[in-house]
Amino acid sequence: MWKVTLQAFGVLLLAWFFGNIVVCWFQQNNVKPQTQHSEHRSGAAPADSPDQSCFCQLTGVLDDCFCDVESIDVFNNFKIYPRIKKLTERDYFKYYRVNLKRPCPFWPNDGHCSIKDCHVEPCPESKIPAGIKSGNYNKYSHGANAMSDITECEQAKELGAINSTLSNQSKEAFADWTRHDDAQDHFCELDDETSPDAEYVDLLLNPERFTGYKGPSAWRVWNSIYEENCFKPRSVYRPLNPLAPIRGDDDGEGFYTWLEGLCLEKRVFYRLISGLHSSINIHLCAEYLLDEGWGRSVWGPNIQEFKQRFDTAETKGEGTRRLKNLYFLYLIELRALYKVSPYFERAFVNLYTGNAQEDGATKELLLQVFNEIKSFPMHFDEKSMFAGHKMEAKTLKEEFRLHFKNISRIMDCVGCSKCRLWGKLQTQGLGTALKILFSEKEIKNLPEHSPSKGFQLTRHEIVALMNGFGRLSTSIHQLHNFRLLLKENR
Repeated sequence: MWKVTLQAFGVLLLAWFFGNIVVCWFQQNNVKPQTQHSEHRSGAAPADSPDQSCFCQLTGVLDDCFCDVESIDVFNNFKIYPRIKKLTERDYFKYYRVNLKRPCPFWPNDGHCSIKDCHVEPCPESKIPAGIKSGNYNKYSHGANAMSDITECEQAKELGAINSTLSNQSKEAFADWTRHDDAQDHFCELDDETSPDAEYVDLLLNPERFTGYKGPSAWRVWNSIYEENCFKPRSVYRPLNPLAPIRGDDDGEGFYTWLEGLCLEKRVFYRLISGLHSSINIHLCAEYLLDEGWGRSVWGPNIQEFKQRFDTAETKGEGTRRLKNLYFLYLIELRALYKVSPYFERAFVNLYTGNAQEDGATKELLLQVFNEIKSFPMHFDEKSMFAGHKMEAKTLKEEFRLHFKNISRIMDCVGCSKCRLWGKLQTQGLGTALKILFSEKEIKNLPEHSPSKGFQLTRHEIVALMNGFGRLSTSIHQLHNFRLLLKENR
C-alpha cells in the first residue's frame, strides 16, 4: 500500500512541476490560455494576433442576404477565379475602348497625375483584332444574320416611307427620342466610342496597381461619391472620413444607426459603393511598388498598407465592414451573371474578333463560367428590392439609377489616368450588372434564334461586366493570400 501511495504522490508532484513550467511560459509570452468553450464563445484568436486583426470578424452570414463568407471563399477561389482569369485574358475581353480625356463635369481639373505609373499606354490600332475594330462586336451566326438582314430591310422600307413625309426637324426629334429611350436602362454615363479621344487599351498591359495617386485629389473623388450620391444627409458623417470635421469619440455608430434605418434599396446602394471601394483598395495593396532600381520595378503585396486600410484596430472596426461589403457586391454581380446567362447561351451569339478558333474557345470558356455560377446554391434574391407600392418602387428605382449614373460621371474627375481607366471599367461593370438585374422580364422573353430588340448588351458593356466581376473575384482570392502572409508574419 505504501508503494502505491508513494507512486501516486510522485505523479502529483510531477504534474505540479510541469504545470508551473507551462504557466510561467504563458506569463512570459503574455499569452492567456483559453478553454475550448471560451474559444468557441469569442469566435476569434487573441486580439493582438496579426492574422486575426483583419479577419477575425470576417466570418458567418452577410447582412441583407443568406450567404456566408466561407462558402463564397471556397466557391470563388477554387471554381470561379481560375476560369475568370483565363477568360479576361482572351482577345475579346482584354481590349477596352475608353475616353480618358473627358473633362470632369463637377469641378475644375486639378491636373493629371505626373507620376509615371499613372500613365496608360494606349494600344495601336494595328494591334486590335479586325473584328473588334469593325464594330461587329456581337456578330451572330450566318442564319441569324440573314434573318436579321431581312428584318432590317423590311424596317428600312417602312421607315423610308414614313420618313419621306417628315421634316428634317421631326427626324432629328425622333433621333433624340430614340437616344433618350436607349439611355433609360443605362446605369452609367457611357463613353462615346466614336470620339477621336476614345482609344483602345490592352488591360493586360495596363494592370490595376498602386500608382502613388493619393491625398486630397483622391479623397475629393470618394468624398463626392459617398457624401453626395449615397442618399445621405450632410448631418450624418461617414466613419474615418478625412474631409469630415473632428467629432471627438464618435466611432461611426451614429452613421450605422442611420444606415440601418434606411430602406433595403438605399442600404444596398451604399454597400455596393463601399464594396467597390474595398475591392479597389485590395488591388492597390496586392500590387504595390515594393522596390524600384536598375530600371526594374518590383510589385507585390504590401502587408502594412493592407492593415492600414482593413485592420480592426487601425480602422476602429471599419475594416471588417468594408470587407463584408466586398462579399456582398460579389454576390450582386454573381447574381447578374446568373440572370444574363440565357443571353449568351443562344447558339447564334458569338463573341466576335474575326478569329473563328479564338472566338469559339472564348465562348466555350464563358459558358464554363456560367455553368459554375449556376451551381452556386446561395444566390442573392433581388426580388426583395423595389417590391413595394408600384409608383413608389418605380420612383425609387429611377432615383437609384440616376445616383449610380452620377457616380460613373465622377470617374472622369480622377486625376490618375490608370486609376481613371480601372475606375470607369469597374463602375461600368457594376452598372451593367444592375441593368441586367432590372431587366428580368426582357431577358426571359429573349427569342431563341434571332437577335432581341428588348434587351441588348454592347461589347463595351460585356467587356466591363466580365472584367469588373473578374476584379471582385481577384480581390477575394487576394484576401486569401493576405491571410496567409499575415500568419507567416506573426
